[in-house]
Amino acid sequence: MRAYSSDLKERLVRAVAEGQPMREAARRFGVAVTTVKRAVVQQRETGALERKPIPGRPRTIRGEQEALLRARLEAAPEATVLEHCAWWAEQYGQTLGEVAMWRAIHRLGWTHKKKRWQPANATRQHALPGAPL
Repeated sequence: MRAYSSDLKERLVRAVAEGQPMREAARRFGVAVTTVKRAVVQQRETGALERKPIPGRPRTIRGEQEALLRARLEAAPEATVLEHCAWWAEQYGQTLGEVAMWRAIHRLGWTHKKKRWQPANATRQHALPGAPL
């Protein structure tokens, strides 16, 4: 779900500051009452209504590097995750943890089956009969 714009938050806070009840402001602008409360509290505590930064670290393997990883997977489909990590450190000087490599590989749509890395199938194997694909 996307964050609400600063402009909308300002209008919400202004409506509440002018004496409009939070429920009525929420109904008027088509948002939840909780959204109005959060905007009012954020304005009161920080003095600003800008979006908060996304928590967590940035990805270690970025979009432009994913093509390099895909080529590695195609060249060495039987290599383990740790072997891929060692190769990455040797080639690019960037030490990666096992989990970071797993996530990058799965983001590319590859799975590990029977000691080989391969692109995921287009159809799901465990779909229930009659369930949409």
